Amino acid sequence: MPNIHIPDHAMADPLGYALTRHSPVIGRAAGEFVKSVYQSLRLPLRLAEAARYRIAQINGCLVCKGFRAADHLDGYLDAVGGDRTTSLVARGGERPDEAFYAAIDEWQTSPLLNDRERLAVDLAERMAFSPNELGYDEEFWAKMRAAFDDAEIADLTLAIGMWMAMGRFTHALGLDTVCLPTSAAA
Repeated sequence: MPNIHIPDHAMADPLGYALTRHSPVIGRAAGEFVKSVYQSLRLPLRLAEAARYRIAQINGCLVCKGFRAADHLDGYLDAVGGDRTTSLVARGGERPDEAFYAAIDEWQTSPLLNDRERLAVDLAERMAFSPNELGYDEEFWAKMRAAFDDAEIADLTLAIGMWMAMGRFTHALGLDTVCLPTSAAA
């Protein structure tokens, strides 16, 4: 049950309703941020999904945990007026399978994740759990700079921030208890 009023006719997309009706100015900007991440992120699909899924687990967002970019992103972009031809999925790359998503629980040791995917999950965890220390961890940032260029680091950090914000918004307001994975790309 949502923690804000969502009329029965909007229960198929409570997040969309909340963003457009309850907070139209900020909601429009949030929606554009989501579209920008999924249309412009310059990282492989699996790497992005590793970080996104770990944030979904941390946030507890049910719809975010059920979302699979390879399966749901095109439908989401179509629904919000995005451009699926420029999306993270359209750029190709290996599609994560369910074994990959299960491996996120054991990201530090799972052979299903490569070193860059592990670093992306590590960054996601640090942003979620220890942001105060993150900026000063020289050893961690040396590893990041060795594995990613500055544009990739900036893109990934912005994407993780978006996933954190939208997933927490969706979960805190109970919107994830009624919406389908294709109605929100958190």
